[in-house]
Amino acid sequence: MARGAGPALRLLLPLLQLLALPAGRGNRTGAGSLFVSEYFSQSAQRLSFYSWYGNAKVFHFHVPEDTVLLRWLLQASRGKEPECTSMEVTVHFRYGAPPVINPLGTHFPANATVRPSYNISITLSSAVQNTTFVNITTPAAGDWFIAAHLPEAAGRIEVKGFSTPCTYMFQADMFVLRLTDMPVLEPGVAMPQTIVSPAKPLHVKVFVPKYTARMWFELRSCMTSERKACTVRVVLGSITLPQSFQRIITCTGNVNCSVSLDSLPWEKWLQIMVESLGIANASVSLEMLASFTDCRPGSTSSFLNFSSLNQSQAGSGPGSPTPSTGMALRNTSDQRSFCLQNQPVVREDLDVVSVRYRLLNGPSVAVYSISPTLLLLNLNSGMDSGGSLVVNLLLNKTSLSQANATVVACVSAASPVLSLNTTQNCSTAFFQGYPLSLSTSSAEAMLIVLYPQTDDWFLSLQLICPKGQSECNTAEAKVTVIAYLTPCFNDCGPYGQCSLLRRHGYLYAGCSCKAGWSGWSCTDDTKAQSVGAQNLATLLLTLSNLMFLPAIAVAVYRYYLVEASVYTYTMFFSTFYHACDQPGIAVMCIMDYDTLQYCDFLGSVVSIWVTILCMSRVKKILKYVLFVLGSLLIAMSLQLDRRGVWNMMGPCLFALIIMISAWVYHGVKRRHCYPSSWKRWVFYLLPGITLAFIAISVYAFMETNENYYYTHSIWHVLVAGSVAFLLPPRDKHKKPWAWSQKLTCRYQICQNDREELYAVT
Repeated sequence: MARGAGPALRLLLPLLQLLALPAGRGNRTGAGSLFVSEYFSQSAQRLSFYSWYGNAKVFHFHVPEDTVLLRWLLQASRGKEPECTSMEVTVHFRYGAPPVINPLGTHFPANATVRPSYNISITLSSAVQNTTFVNITTPAAGDWFIAAHLPEAAGRIEVKGFSTPCTYMFQADMFVLRLTDMPVLEPGVAMPQTIVSPAKPLHVKVFVPKYTARMWFELRSCMTSERKACTVRVVLGSITLPQSFQRIITCTGNVNCSVSLDSLPWEKWLQIMVESLGIANASVSLEMLASFTDCRPGSTSSFLNFSSLNQSQAGSGPGSPTPSTGMALRNTSDQRSFCLQNQPVVREDLDVVSVRYRLLNGPSVAVYSISPTLLLLNLNSGMDSGGSLVVNLLLNKTSLSQANATVVACVSAASPVLSLNTTQNCSTAFFQGYPLSLSTSSAEAMLIVLYPQTDDWFLSLQLICPKGQSECNTAEAKVTVIAYLTPCFNDCGPYGQCSLLRRHGYLYAGCSCKAGWSGWSCTDDTKAQSVGAQNLATLLLTLSNLMFLPAIAVAVYRYYLVEASVYTYTMFFSTFYHACDQPGIAVMCIMDYDTLQYCDFLGSVVSIWVTILCMSRVKKILKYVLFVLGSLLIAMSLQLDRRGVWNMMGPCLFALIIMISAWVYHGVKRRHCYPSSWKRWVFYLLPGITLAFIAISVYAFMETNENYYYTHSIWHVLVAGSVAFLLPPRDKHKKPWAWSQKLTCRYQICQNDREELYAVT
């Protein structure tokens, strides 16, 4: 059992008892059928507040074939910390690909198709754990995905270690009930079956061959065990979320009932469920018959036409000539004998979740009115559903012989649309496709399918004339097709970063937006920062570091050259780190971002370290040893955890202990308070300490994503100002700017440099 599944163990036994059915093997479903229950689990994941898709926790399951019942066991829990409050967990479901969600209500990119995901909410109030069940009868076999997340993030920047955030966990377990000997309905052969009782529906399946245009299903000779007219419900197809297109018919009496389905999924099993609506103890006998109408495909060229392949590799534009499509397409009588025209397409894998589709006969395809032109876009590798499918169509206006004609296109999954000239609604038997149209007034169309489901995708194109198809018999249109799969559409634009996310072995992509931009592809500018605001943020965060110049000047004036060097180092790297850290277009990176960040953090902590040690007024040799040793330890701790609060608080507390110990030593030795001058306390120490405490408060409790650029600038100013106040005065035997005297070579009078004689109080 996976981690976090402890509560599931207590529910596993009664749940399996609930799913269990009488075992046994027979030729008919009912008491003699064998059902097998299976259990799948994944480790629990810690939930996050939602700001982009990377905050959603994705679970990937595979539902086996012949599954008649799917049950999800969803467990959400929270910690027992005082910070934990009531929380609502949103769980999304989808078949074939990760759910496309929009908790923030942002805009999707233009030409993107979005269908709302199926979701439920789990509330964690007084209870520490909440367990929810979701049942799905006759689910589609294949990949199923669950995504869970918390509400929108507050946007506050929390310092790691200052507070303990509440832990919210989520785990999804899957139970399936599978029929091991589901009867197979053979085409054209009537199959008698019996429904034992309304509580045990009948399940059969039929295989849909490739190039099937239509299926005719008929149910006849329906009779109860009491020789009365029966009432049954027939469900064709499986449930897919977020949308399900099952066909349901109710048959009453002895009259045969039938249904016709167009554009079924090719080379897949179609599950059929029949359940009795009669009295509880009466069995029902019936016959089922399925017949198929095939579709004769025509091909513009052989798939192994290497001359065409070489020409396509050489490249050709929309206006360049394409290879001959053959006399069959130019002869109307020959076209009528085909229900579709195949165009060979090569799938070229470029990278992870990155595929390019290349037509063997060039980028342009010929489109006619008699039968649709069909292109197969293979997305069934199991790793293609985590990106975005982009289909771009461009009509060659000069090739369109009928000015008023329209090229209608449809992109669909699992099965192609074979009757665009009549339906024009781009729907198949169990899937609603995505329609596109081209004309002389609108010669370009684009479609973006976010997270396309794992399956074979089809692009159907057909020419339609407004006055009827008779005037289009000899018409032809050339359409340039550009299709590819990309991790993130347009690489998330200039204000986003495309990140490749992973859940076990499954990879999917998401956009992390910046500078106030939002949306699936960072195209929503509702809250975007203007260019002026971006420049202002960059200037504030970089120029605020110039407040270290007074601290550097004071350090040099008082002959603290090592401290001045550290402040100069901090000012330099903080300036260029924030110039590189900007989310917008006002960015300048003089070296690698990670290097700049590390140097900025190192300089900040070392500056605090050397300042407090300088205030302690210990002997020089001890002070410099502590300088070097502390800097090395700080560098090591930052490498381990760069954002940990104790990387800053640890050196500060240790340096304060040294300073207080040194001050107590000086005070005891001199028998009065150290430092003894009230002016030193009032005009230097108290203002410096006040500025330091205000800076820490702003840094730890006030910074958010929205106010970061000015609150962090205030932090720079306050810290640099506090350093200028807290630096101790120079030794009495040191003259102002004494470092400049070392640059010249002349005789000097020797003097005693012992700090005991020249200690300043």
